[in-house]
Amino acid sequence: MIGAVVLAAGSSSRFGSPKQRLLLGEVVPRVRQSTAVGDLVVVLGAHDVATDARAVRCPDWANGPGASLRCGLAALPDGCEAAVIVLADGPDISPAAIDRVVAAWLEQGGEALAASYGGIRGHPVLLARALWPRIPDEGARAIEPLLVACDDLGDPGDVDTPDQLPARLRTA
Repeated sequence: MIGAVVLAAGSSSRFGSPKQRLLLGEVVPRVRQSTAVGDLVVVLGAHDVATDARAVRCPDWANGPGASLRCGLAALPDGCEAAVIVLADGPDISPAAIDRVVAAWLEQGGEALAASYGGIRGHPVLLARALWPRIPDEGARAIEPLLVACDDLGDPGDVDTPDQLPARLRTA
């Protein structure tokens, strides 16, 4: 089984309010549309955020993305062979990108794979279970993955400030 971890633990300091409240409703359904994912967990930390997904609170979220990632991975069932990592602030993540990265891992193996857009590493990132005990405090960004081209599927986005919100999410 392949699990999915949606990282939503950050403080949203550049956004000015809990952006997870706006974005999880976009990201979680897209992850669920993936045919490759069998379990899903959302990692919360700085803010209480309502979600219809199973959520875990990471008490050490302020220690960095690695702490949040380790919390999410620990919450996945023992039967998970790998986990797809998705950021809560990527509202345009393509379910097909998740499926493509998982398919590449199933075909060629490896400890870490990541979608790339225009040759630039992005999300989702897949981490094989053997790598989970070695997640550094910097999180998966400190791990060099095999890149899987997903240019044709559209960039997932990266919402750090209100002006980066897709128009469909902006309120009048």
